[in-house]
Amino acid sequence: MQTLTNLPASAGMSLKPEYFDSVHTNLDANLWFEVHAENYLIQGGPRLEQIQEISSHFPISIHGVGASLGGPDPISQEHLSRLVSLLNLIPAAVFSEHIAWSGTQSNYLGNLMPTPITKDSIDSTAKNIMQLQNALQRPILIENPANYLSFKSDMPESEFMMSLVDITGCGILLDINNLFISANNTGIDPHSYIQGLNSDAIGEIHIAGHSTDPNEKGLLIDSHDSDVSKGVWELLETLLSHTGPKPVLIERDGNLPTFEALLAERNQAQHLINSIKKIV
Repeated sequence: MQTLTNLPASAGMSLKPEYFDSVHTNLDANLWFEVHAENYLIQGGPRLEQIQEISSHFPISIHGVGASLGGPDPISQEHLSRLVSLLNLIPAAVFSEHIAWSGTQSNYLGNLMPTPITKDSIDSTAKNIMQLQNALQRPILIENPANYLSFKSDMPESEFMMSLVDITGCGILLDINNLFISANNTGIDPHSYIQGLNSDAIGEIHIAGHSTDPNEKGLLIDSHDSDVSKGVWELLETLLSHTGPKPVLIERDGNLPTFEALLAERNQAQHLINSIKKIV
C-alpha cells in the first residue's frame, strides 16, 4: 500500500483564523493542524498567507467537503483545478474528502447527502476517487459519513469503504464521532465496523463533539460545536487498541473555545495515543 499520510502518529487540532496568533506559542513538535480546503480556494490574501507560513512549521492536513465523491457525476473540473492550485501552495501532509453526495455539475446542494451503499455506487464513487487522486497526484483518504436514517444497502458500510480502498488505492479517514452518531441513529455495531476495516488503510482519525436534535428525541447531530463526549473517547480507545497509534484530530467548527481549551482537549488525545504506544 502506498504511503497514505505524512502526518505524525500524534494528535492535531482544527485550525481556524481565530487561532492563527496563538499557534506559535505552542512548542510541541508533534502538533499538526487541519484546514478545510474550501475555505482557502482563493488567489491570495492574508488568511492564505498565514496558512502557508504555518505550514512551514507544522504539518497541515487539508480536508475537502465539496468534491461530491459519492455523487453520480464526475467531479467538476473547475473544483479540481482549484484544489490542485491550493496544494501547489500548501505542502499538505495528507488530503481527505467525504464519501458523500454534495452536488452535480451545475448545482451545489450545500450539504453532505448520503451515498447509496450499493454495488453500482462503488463503481461511480471509485471513478471519482481516481479522478481526484489523478488530479492531485497522490492517494487521498475517504471519510465515513454520519448517518441519520437507515437506507437499503447491498453490504455493510465498512465493506463498502474497504472495496473503495481496494479498487483505488486510497485510504480511510475514520471519523469516530460519525461512527458513534451512526450507531446511535441507525443501530449499526461500531465495534463490528472497526473490525471490518484493515487498520493499515486508516491514515487519520477524527473525533469531535455532537449535539441532540431539538425536534427529534434521541437523534444525534454531527455539529462539531462542543467537547468530545465520553462515548466517543471510549470508542477512540477501542479503535487505537485495534490499530495502534494513528494521527488523531480534534475537530471543532462551531462555538469555538479558546485555543488553550482546544489544545487541552488535544493533549487528552495525545495522552491516549501515548498510552496505546506502551501496550502495542
